[in-house]
Amino acid sequence: MSFPLLTATAALPAIGAVATAAVPAAQRTAAKWLALLVSLATLALAITVLVRFDPDGARYQLTESHAWIADFGVRYEVGVDGIAVALIALTTVLIPFVILAGWHDADPLETGSRRWRPTQGFFALILAVEAMVVISFEATDVFLFYIFFEAMLIPMYFLIGGFGDRAHEHGEKAAATQRSYAAVKFLLYNLAGGLIMLAAVIGLYVVAGNFSLQEIAQARANGSLHMATNTERWLFLGFFFAFAVKAPLWPLHTWLPNAMQEATAPVAVLITAVVDKVGTFAMLRFCLQLFPGASKWATPVILVLALISIVYGALLAVGQRDIKRLVAYASISHFGFIIMGIFAMTTQGQSGATLYMVNHGISTAALMLVAGFLISRRGSRLIADYGGVQKVAPVLAGTFLIGGLATLSLPGLAPFVSEFLVLVGTFTRYPAIGIIATFGIVLAALYTLVLYQRTMTGPVKPEVSAMPDLRARELVVVAPLIVLLIFLGVYPKPVTDIVNPAVKQTMSDVHKTDPKPSVEAAK
Repeated sequence: MSFPLLTATAALPAIGAVATAAVPAAQRTAAKWLALLVSLATLALAITVLVRFDPDGARYQLTESHAWIADFGVRYEVGVDGIAVALIALTTVLIPFVILAGWHDADPLETGSRRWRPTQGFFALILAVEAMVVISFEATDVFLFYIFFEAMLIPMYFLIGGFGDRAHEHGEKAAATQRSYAAVKFLLYNLAGGLIMLAAVIGLYVVAGNFSLQEIAQARANGSLHMATNTERWLFLGFFFAFAVKAPLWPLHTWLPNAMQEATAPVAVLITAVVDKVGTFAMLRFCLQLFPGASKWATPVILVLALISIVYGALLAVGQRDIKRLVAYASISHFGFIIMGIFAMTTQGQSGATLYMVNHGISTAALMLVAGFLISRRGSRLIADYGGVQKVAPVLAGTFLIGGLATLSLPGLAPFVSEFLVLVGTFTRYPAIGIIATFGIVLAALYTLVLYQRTMTGPVKPEVSAMPDLRARELVVVAPLIVLLIFLGVYPKPVTDIVNPAVKQTMSDVHKTDPKPSVEAAK
């Protein structure tokens, strides 16, 4: 029996979460180092998965299948395609930086303070989220996926509500109230989506007789499993609604700005760069593969909703006074691009959307973590409270600028390639949608450059005059992310080589081919 590599990749952070939580309360530093070492060991396992994965091999590789709840056809089945491998790599790369960036976020405000939960709990919850996200990317049993798709809400709820941002202009009492509100809103929105999905999961079992993604998809492809048109559409809507909440897609997005505003910067990265990717990933893996006919039927409406997300999110980002809310609305706009690329039903669009998931995770992590370092120094999230930072902390300002330029998809940085592919893939099939979506790029330049101008340039405000530059630990967090943004900006081939075969399989699932050019190339 071969080593269960996928199980180990998900189980290690879960075991690490339990071990970290069990560290004695007085050993805060030991808990931090244990969590960091577990995250690095998980990264090493993910790298092994990446090395062993053959892009030109079988669609799902490193598979494991074991009986679980046999009476109901539930199995423990895991396997990865190129898209899952890329997102597992993204998750396991980001978690060590999230832990390092949040090194002091759960420390007491003063000796003996009980206003914050134990440090051990903070890092244990981060590892628990990592474990649940990884198994969600690996699961090829629909019920198994659903369990962890919902379970990850629990540690995220406590991370938002129990370890929220300390920078609040109205004091600790108001901050606690706002954290509680944001955490409950996050939980209710996502639970509502999950409950609707549960009904669809049960409906799928009634129709198919099992929960195996591969068996159901194969039965649908060879004609041995037939779904009535209305049945397929209702099941699709049940799955898609849950994924659209998680993504988040307009108008189901309103939980995200509150959650990112009230969470610490590392937890905000965990939300938008890691957890939310499960929603867009699941659209590719489950919606398109299980319900190809319904996916094509819903495409026009979904593209319009994605387009609204792009423009609406960017417009609201322009008008924000809070740095973290600005990044949140920018992410809503970016998720609109990802969903638009998925449902453009072209190879370029879906390759760009998958690449965008990876690149958005890196760029948002870079920008939000540097913003977190900035906010922790000044104690305020308000843009108006800053000015002239580049004169007193040039390295901080420089990394903030690179993160911002990546957010606006500057050529030479990673998000540009993915956004370009999404727009090209959309334009070839839906030119009007593609043209309107380009306004999101213009607005991204506006909100990013205005943010930088108001916080980093101009006269030095007295409150920031003594602001220290990035420290060694903070540089260790930011520098690798900047390197990744530049490397994948000029050479995205390592990622595209992994994801493109899986994208072609997805296109085959929905029986779509790329539109032919209207003008033939000269011979």
